[in-house]
Amino acid sequence: MKHLFFDLDRTLWDFEKNSEIALRAIYSDFELDNHFRSFRFFNTTYKKINAQLWHKYGAGKITRSELRVRRFIDTLKKVDVHNEELAIQLCEGYVKVSPFQTNLFPNAIETLINLKNEGYELHIITNGFKEVQYIKLEKSKLLEYFDVIVCSDEVGKTKPARDIFDYALHHAKAKPSESLMIGDDYLVDVIGAEKIGMQGILFDPNKSYREGTHEWIINNLNEIPELIPWITKTTL
Repeated sequence: MKHLFFDLDRTLWDFEKNSEIALRAIYSDFELDNHFRSFRFFNTTYKKINAQLWHKYGAGKITRSELRVRRFIDTLKKVDVHNEELAIQLCEGYVKVSPFQTNLFPNAIETLINLKNEGYELHIITNGFKEVQYIKLEKSKLLEYFDVIVCSDEVGKTKPARDIFDYALHHAKAKPSESLMIGDDYLVDVIGAEKIGMQGILFDPNKSYREGTHEWIINNLNEIPELIPWITKTTL
């Protein structure tokens, strides 16, 4: 293996923790406790709607601008609040706070340093929006470790579409047979990569997947360096 491709959200950058900080901020700033019975209810409702809309965005059924605002429009509708202006303000407030958070998964930086020292070329393939993802990478001090960074809106396709993997491989000047994808989503990251001939490591910090879901599965990022030689042997 020569090229290691990482997902960003929920793999290196702790999306759930950072997103909750931003959601708590807008919940307080816009006095959403006047509409929702608790932050927990607001957070749970938003996360469910956001996931559904990201799925539609990935399928090409809605645009990025629709996704950004509709997740708040639909969340407000759940408590019978029909206020598009408020939804837009929530969207703007969230985007101003969320990407500037810097919580990473344990051993993220240490693992990247280790892998760079061992001579691997590191890259990012993310389904996030370019201007937001670069803020996350810069503020979290991750940017310096990666050679090629590919965001889905540059390609017009999201993982697990073949196009985004082909695009990343081309720009990294990498062959699928010498490339490895590390991500938290089995179907999007691992299966998507393996369908074009790459290998995949499933990152499962919360042990959400059943044992045996995938041959190469880790719970901590620091397991990657020791696992790569075993994966390499299977491709020889």
